[in-house]
This record gives sequence, C-alpha cells and structure tokens, in this order.
Amino acid sequence: MTEIKNIVFDFGGVLVDWNPTYLYSKLFDNETEMNHFLENICTPEWNIRQDAGRPLVKATELLQAKHPEYKELIGHYYGRWDEMLGGDIKENVRVLEMLRPKYTLFGLTNWSAETITIAYNKYDFFKHFDGIVVSGDENIVKPDPKLYQVLLNRYNLKANESLFIDDNLKNIEIAREMGFHTIHFTENVDLEKEVRDRGLL
Repeated sequence: MTEIKNIVFDFGGVLVDWNPTYLYSKLFDNETEMNHFLENICTPEWNIRQDAGRPLVKATELLQAKHPEYKELIGHYYGRWDEMLGGDIKENVRVLEMLRPKYTLFGLTNWSAETITIAYNKYDFFKHFDGIVVSGDENIVKPDPKLYQVLLNRYNLKANESLFIDDNLKNIEIAREMGFHTIHFTENVDLEKEVRDRGLL
C-alpha cells in the first residue's frame, strides 16, 4: 500500500456543525412550516449554486422575486448566515490536531467564497491547514472531479498518497475513482478509530 502523506478534510459535517435549522428554528414557530421552507424554498440545490460561485446578492434577489411571500425569510439566509454555524465538531478537530505533526493537511470544501471567511474567523483549527480549495473560488463543486484535480495540481499532491474524509457519499465515491484513500464520515463513525485502524496514528 502506498504511504499516505496527506490528509484532506471536507469541512461542513466533518469539522464544522452547519445547519440552517439553527437559524430558522428561531424564525418559525412551526417545525413543519420550517421544514417546508428549507425543502422547497431555500433548498440545498439553491444553496449549492452559491457554493459554485453565484453571488449571494444575485441568488437572494432571484429567489425573492420567485417567492415574494417569503422575501424577508429568504433575505435572512445569507443576512444571518453566521447563525447557521454551530460549534466545531470537537472530536474530529482533535483528530485533525493529532494528525498535524505527521502529515500535510488540506481542505477541500463546497462553500461560498463569500461566507468561508466567516468560518475562518470563527474557528481556530483552520490554522492547521497547509492549503485549502474552496468551491466558490473555483466555480466548481464536488463531486465534480475537476475540483479534486485543482487540489492535486495546486499543491502537487498524488491521490494515492492522500486520504480524503467527507460526509457525502457521492464525494467519497468520486475520490475513490480518482485513487484517493477515503473515509466516509457519518454520525456512526469514530474518526479517531478509523485513522488508527489504518495505522495513521
């Protein structure tokens, strides 16, 4: 087996607890209505367009024009975006810090270029990374292989020398196809155990 030299982390759902319900539970009295809004108005599919580089102001205005009855609530999505950030996922940040002395660490994230700086300022663990590729800066989102290739090319990495950790199965599958070692992180996965079982700690 090729020696692993690099560890590549996704952020949301792996190191950062991000969830729109943290904000919208304050704005809706009824959970069913909140879920309808997040599943049908400010949808994940709409949000990923911003992760792919669409300006937040443009995205907000387009959606408000389409759903004027929700104009104020749509405006809060990015207007109060920081309230969607929970804490860091402490047990995984601890693993990151344990890996720091032995490996080069990279981030590969679907994230708006306009909001990533809020996260950078909020969480100290970003200082541990040797490089980060943000989808919003590249106008490409995972699982498009081109975004992974940006990481490999920019930092002169080899996929078969890199372990990729993500909570999205599609992203993991593409990484495997490209030759990365992978860990699919879910709520049932003990990340420290996974990296120890691979002999990385």
